Amino acid sequence: MRPDTSAPVRLEDYRAPAYRISTVHLDIRLAPRSAKVRARLALERASDTAPGTPLVLDGDDLRLTALSLDGRVLADGDYTVAPDRLEIVSPPTGPFTLEIETTLDPDANTKLMGLYRSNGTYCTQCEAEGFRRITYFLDRPDCLAVYTTRIEARVGEAPVLLGNGNPVESGPVPGTDRHYAIWHDPHPKPAYLFAMVAGDLACVSDSFRTCEGRDVALNIYVEHGNEGACDWAMDSLKRSMRWDEEVFGRAYDLDVFNIVAVSDFNMGAMENKGLNIFNDKYVLARPETATDQDYAGIETVIAHEYFHNWTGNRITCRDWFQLCLKEGLTVFRDQEFSADMRSRAVKRIADVRLLKSHQFPEDAGPLAHPVRPRLYHEINNFYTATVYEKGAEVVRMLKCLIGDEAFRAGMDLYFRRHDGEATTIEAFLACFQEASGLDLGQFSLWYEQAGTPVLKVDSVYEKEAGRLTLTFRQQLAPSPKQPDKKPMHIPVRVGLMGENDEELAPAAITGADTTGDVLHIRTPVQTVVFSGLTGRPVPSLLRGFSAPVSLKSDLNESDLLFLAAHDKDPFNRWEALQSVVMTALIAATAGAARQEAVTVSPALIAAFAANVADDSLEPAFRALCLQLPGEADIAREIGHDVDPDAVHAARTAFRRAIADDIAPTIRATYEAMRDEAEFSPDARSAGRRALRNTLLDYLGHGSDPAGNLLVQTHFEASDNMTDRFAALSVLTHAALPGRDAALAAYEERYRAVPLAMDKWFMVQATAPTASTLERVRQLTGHPAFSAGNPNRVRALIGAFASGNQSQFNRADGAGFDFVADFARDLDRRNPQAAARMMSAFRSWRALEPGRRAHAEAALRRLAAETDLSVDMRDIVERCLQ
Repeated sequence: MRPDTSAPVRLEDYRAPAYRISTVHLDIRLAPRSAKVRARLALERASDTAPGTPLVLDGDDLRLTALSLDGRVLADGDYTVAPDRLEIVSPPTGPFTLEIETTLDPDANTKLMGLYRSNGTYCTQCEAEGFRRITYFLDRPDCLAVYTTRIEARVGEAPVLLGNGNPVESGPVPGTDRHYAIWHDPHPKPAYLFAMVAGDLACVSDSFRTCEGRDVALNIYVEHGNEGACDWAMDSLKRSMRWDEEVFGRAYDLDVFNIVAVSDFNMGAMENKGLNIFNDKYVLARPETATDQDYAGIETVIAHEYFHNWTGNRITCRDWFQLCLKEGLTVFRDQEFSADMRSRAVKRIADVRLLKSHQFPEDAGPLAHPVRPRLYHEINNFYTATVYEKGAEVVRMLKCLIGDEAFRAGMDLYFRRHDGEATTIEAFLACFQEASGLDLGQFSLWYEQAGTPVLKVDSVYEKEAGRLTLTFRQQLAPSPKQPDKKPMHIPVRVGLMGENDEELAPAAITGADTTGDVLHIRTPVQTVVFSGLTGRPVPSLLRGFSAPVSLKSDLNESDLLFLAAHDKDPFNRWEALQSVVMTALIAATAGAARQEAVTVSPALIAAFAANVADDSLEPAFRALCLQLPGEADIAREIGHDVDPDAVHAARTAFRRAIADDIAPTIRATYEAMRDEAEFSPDARSAGRRALRNTLLDYLGHGSDPAGNLLVQTHFEASDNMTDRFAALSVLTHAALPGRDAALAAYEERYRAVPLAMDKWFMVQATAPTASTLERVRQLTGHPAFSAGNPNRVRALIGAFASGNQSQFNRADGAGFDFVADFARDLDRRNPQAAARMMSAFRSWRALEPGRRAHAEAALRRLAAETDLSVDMRDIVERCLQ
């Protein structure tokens, strides 16, 4: 498909495959150093392919040991072969069968793509292009085939043998110490959804009856000893299955649904048909070792991978440019599920925070790309926040524009029309255009244009006329690749808040089409008039964050604080307060750079105090309102010549000022949130802990020694990981007395629990102190750290690079050099992990000149290397563009 790995792949060059594979029979005979894979492929020439056209199959680091066509062993002149390519020179004109045997070394596969062995367990990861590391194949998402897989291994080494689909038969191999299992998946799928697992695993089982009356066996396979940590994952799976039936009308379609948790995995999880493979981080949970955030993450990821059964598996992508068709859509679906399981308002805020902290910087830097890119060098580098999170926002906008009923009708049409196909964004949108009658031509630009639109809003209220005029101006910065960007179709959900805490209803709205309370903004400048108003309104704009734009309004601090206290839309209450806080933090950063004292306005202090004490609000919502924007968020809003030390100093002083001014209110609410009941991961209990631990952070960063001491007491008295880790974080990041003792006690308690040790690595890597870099260097030699395990690497090096703005962006450039050097070494073993680590450099051009020069030097030093992987070189060179 792409023999020249240095050449870019372009959307406009797409061509359907010249040959099609209808069935695949795999015989996989496992051994740690020498696994044999025999693939029998039933092929036929596509109707528009000329007779005699060569058949070219993809490979990656493969060793061919046998090859035959229709039972005849092929001679040297019949084919050419290389580790990355197999070409059959002149295939038959009619249907034919090709048999290929390859030999693999699972133990040596440190890339964790294709077939590899993790802690004694054989495992596969084939998305995006890993199947070509198992056998020569048409490794592209538009090649759908029915798979039957026979797996064979030594009984003692791998008593559990799992494949896609339903089990067919199993048993011993006569005269040997080996056994086999055969699995058949009746649903055609692309190679990236192939999976097999073999190992000595424990199993936790349950069952589920579908709305169609079929019983499905549910199994979660884990390392022995982890069986007791699967209850939450199993419960999340069953709730996901029921929710998808009720909300989207989608029932499960096989007799069995298997999940396997492995410790070495590049991804969070993978939706292989009927056999989901998970990073164990997103399966295992006990109160002693998992935080509330871990529980929520498991719930979301379990749901996400299950929902892929329809949005990704039954309907898949025609090509990798359509990746958002499965990922963005499925993220939207998992967000809706989590909102229904927990608090819709809190979930929406959390999702937008993630979008702004991860995707907005991507849009603003050299790694920017459209939701559907039109070119890539390495597809692994496009599993990005833009494809996932912004892709989900585009689907949410679509629902916002056409309404709930038309959206459900469009989804039903999509499932009905494209089941069993590899399809495109155009086909997806056509279903909603047909269901709603709305022209979605302009809306489709959200898939095509990179960057975050800026939406400026000016307001004029005419009291005598009872009229409010809003003027919307949308701006999308041109880029070298897209110099002439067109205006977008932006849904803006609007409410008008009156002085008596009531929403004002205009008699008429002119200047924009509307869907309920949603304005359709389509032109560069658009004026919308609300007439017949009985009082002065404060416009509540972009409610629920109805579009992924950067909103710049002329509302003043008084208006925003009014909305923060009275808006009927909970998201906008939070957003209004965040806007005031962000403005204050940016001003404080400028002051900190001049070494001026930081002050917080009395009105803003009062707003914080009101949120702390307002028992009418959900505790989880109050916790979010009290959390300050992160240092990366502040840097993003400043946008240029950023001094991370000044940002850190301003945020630290700002937090201390709030903590000191309302200390009694904080302490009283902290005590009121004490939960005497047994730990439960439910939303209500998690919300109370979230508020209590947010207040603990203020107490730990305040000036009162009694508050500081309380953090240590909190750590020692904690009976669950959520509270224990919250206290450890405050002790470490505020450098409080007792920090070293707490870190030592934690290490002693959890040294044999890898996922808990990840938290220990992370909390030290993100400490904003001058000694952190040296501490991170030391921890790379810790017995619990392994550069070969992606979780450990993300917890230590990834956390330092992405979660420690002041120390990664050190003025002396040492942070840049350390991460670049580590990534260079990692690239030799695991290019995917290395390339993702280097994305931490995406915002280097926004730094002040000295740091900018250091970052550029580190990148150019890497770019000069001659043996970088395609993954790594792609990120480095794009960062330098």
